[in-house]
This record gives sequence, C-alpha cells and structure tokens, in this order.
Amino acid sequence: MSTDLTDRVAALPFFAGLPPRLLHGLCADGSAVSYPAGERIFAEGGDADRFWLIEDGSVALDLRVPGRGDQVIETLAAGTVLGWSWLYPPYRWNFGAVARSPVQAVVFDAVAVRRRCDADSRFGYAMLRRFTPVITERLHATRLRLLDLYATAAQVRQP
Repeated sequence: MSTDLTDRVAALPFFAGLPPRLLHGLCADGSAVSYPAGERIFAEGGDADRFWLIEDGSVALDLRVPGRGDQVIETLAAGTVLGWSWLYPPYRWNFGAVARSPVQAVVFDAVAVRRRCDADSRFGYAMLRRFTPVITERLHATRLRLLDLYATAAQVRQP
C-alpha cells in the first residue's frame, strides 16, 4: 500500500473521518486505475468483485430495461463510490457502469475487503455506515427513473 494512495482516498469525502488504521487497511486492498470515456466498467449481472472510489470523471449507472435497452439511472461524479453489490450475496452487479468521461479512480478488491470486514467488526461497521446510504440512494434513483420511463411510455400510448 502506498502512502500516496492513502492520501488520495483520505482526500475524498466518501471515506472522510475513517480512522487512520482503518483507512490504511482499506488502502492495502486498493490500487489506482483509469478508464477512457465510453468504456464499460462492469455489466449488470456480472461478478461484483470490486468497487471504486471515483477521483475524477463521471460514470453512468445503467439498467437493462426490456424493449428499451440500457437506460441510464444515475450519473456519478468525482468523490463518489461506484459499486455496492459486492457487499451482499450473490455478489452480482445490480446495475451496469460506463465511463461517461475519462475516469481516474481507486479500485478495491471486494473479496479482500469483505474478509477484512469479517475479521474486524469496527472496520465492517465503518464500511456499512458508508455504503448503506449509497444503496438507499441508488435504489431510490432507480425507482424514480423507472417511474419516469414507464410513465412516458404510457403517455405515448394514449390517444
């Protein structure tokens, strides 16, 4: 783990306030990555074995809607975490993700982080406290987007 990576993660709001010992443990399971605009980072239904902290750029979360293809649910910006499906079995992505612009991020090995959560209850609790609001927010955004999609389709069908 590099001190540089720890400093980069500590500078972003998602992990703000994480005690140094826990932050160092988390960063031991991370590495820097980048994606060009348009690259699919992961596909809905795939193995959820990582998560990312977006440092720069934006990522579109999408959901496959029958008859409509991939529909963007939400766009994530710098300082945001990407991926929460790694937390709960069956460890499959609930959404897909595509880089909307060039992305710089820190990627974390989800299997290693889950092991760390199991071994250290303080670490596990700190992770859940940070990820639970993300799960709630993303599901709410999905619900609103789907209501919008289906309401628009129903309005188009009316005479």
